[in-house]
Amino acid sequence: MTNTIADIETSDLILVTGSNTTENHPVLSTFIKRAALKGKKVYVIDPRRIKLVDLAVKWLRPNPGTDIAWLNGLMHVIIKEDLHDKTFIADRTENFEAFRDVVASYTPERVEEITGIAAQDIIDLAREFAKAPAAAICYCMGITQHTCGTDNVKSLANLSMLCGHLGKPGGGVNPLRGQNNVQGACDMGGLPNVFTAYQAVTSDEARQSYEKAWNVTGMPAKPGLPVTEMIEKAYEGEFKSLYIMGENPMVSDPDLNHAEKALSNLEFLVVQDIFETETTALADVVFPACCWAEKDGTFANTERRVQRVRKAVEPPEGARLDWEILCEIGRRMGYDMQYENSREIYEEICAVTPSYRGITWDRIEKVGIHWPCPDESHPGTPILHTTQFTRGKGLFHAIDHQPPAEQPDEDYPYVLTTGRVLYHYHTRTMTGRTEGLNELAPECFVEISRNDAKKLGLATGELVNVASRRGRVSAKLQVSHKAVDGTVFMPFHFAQAAANRLTNAKLDPVAKIPELKVCAINIEPAA
Repeated sequence: MTNTIADIETSDLILVTGSNTTENHPVLSTFIKRAALKGKKVYVIDPRRIKLVDLAVKWLRPNPGTDIAWLNGLMHVIIKEDLHDKTFIADRTENFEAFRDVVASYTPERVEEITGIAAQDIIDLAREFAKAPAAAICYCMGITQHTCGTDNVKSLANLSMLCGHLGKPGGGVNPLRGQNNVQGACDMGGLPNVFTAYQAVTSDEARQSYEKAWNVTGMPAKPGLPVTEMIEKAYEGEFKSLYIMGENPMVSDPDLNHAEKALSNLEFLVVQDIFETETTALADVVFPACCWAEKDGTFANTERRVQRVRKAVEPPEGARLDWEILCEIGRRMGYDMQYENSREIYEEICAVTPSYRGITWDRIEKVGIHWPCPDESHPGTPILHTTQFTRGKGLFHAIDHQPPAEQPDEDYPYVLTTGRVLYHYHTRTMTGRTEGLNELAPECFVEISRNDAKKLGLATGELVNVASRRGRVSAKLQVSHKAVDGTVFMPFHFAQAAANRLTNAKLDPVAKIPELKVCAINIEPAA
């Protein structure tokens, strides 16, 4: 996030896209709801009629997988009507001309043909967004989980730069992190091509600094594989072993039949988790780990705020701290990894991570600090890019619309999109063990519009088969006002009717994220 959670409430206009915020980020959504109740304008652009639509000035419903087109349409209108921030563009950006040439063809009428959004709605929103003193963009996996996910995010950045809404209170481009401490995992180098603080593994300077800190030599400069490519290489027999921590890919991965074959093809699978899961059932070795309330450490949340977490309860017998398990493995592999406690590890993190250097253990005793914070005299950085971008000037990207990898046809006439429900978390490894939550959301469902249900001759509660080119599941139908004609929604939490048996594993070429949000399906009554 370029801005903070609280900062969203100060925005004059909030554009929410690809995020079912009230169900996926219920705490953060309260800031958006309060802003709406104060008279701030909220616009929702989403294929479903999510709950937040009730508080929105306007809901624009695009065809799934057409985000670049409607974003280019907004920017076309803003430039055509001379509403763009020329000073910001001249002083702080580059490549504007190439970008302008591409969006020139995205007239509101053309965008309506691609997206299904009315041309006048594109014009109205473009004017409102450009004229707002401060406008914030909030997005989530409805934007990223596409074969063009990287370009979707770049297009959001284009829109914000075009109107000068970056680097100031109430503005910004704000990805809403879907899991606890996922920001912290990325900050710590939990990606195949970087060390902590996104220092490239190809950087000689970065590698040398780590070699010195860890008293080693010869650290490789070659980036590793993203998890989606690991699965593919395991399927092909090139990838022999895998260590999975706190993840349940046998429910969360796309094209689960393919993923299951891939994991079964491994010679050695290790899973480290707090509970047994569908994935631990395939493992050769399982390490029982402590949960967050059973250990000390830090979290970095969605707004880049680094905060302390403190042990509240004792772990069950046999469970060990994650870092203790890793250190013991390191020692047995010949590297003497030893730490006294979490504080000692965190102090090492600060020493090797430039953006964390000033966020000492003692400074965040009571209140967290936003990175980057280069030294102990620095107050932290709640808002990014206030005077310049990390690369110097912001880069406009010239991006054309590209359709989803899979389109509906005669055999598979509906579009499936997946997501979460309020009462469950990810693959239900934790929430599935909570009686009250299972009473509120006991099973998977297939959400469909009233018109589509009528066409199929089906009603709420009926058991249906949902099939794609990759698999088939059975679940109960739910006719809902949230659904729109032609688009079907399923939550992915439930292993018993795993939506990801249907989803497409085609990847974004840059981020390697799968296209979980669009695939073609059919629906039939269960025999």
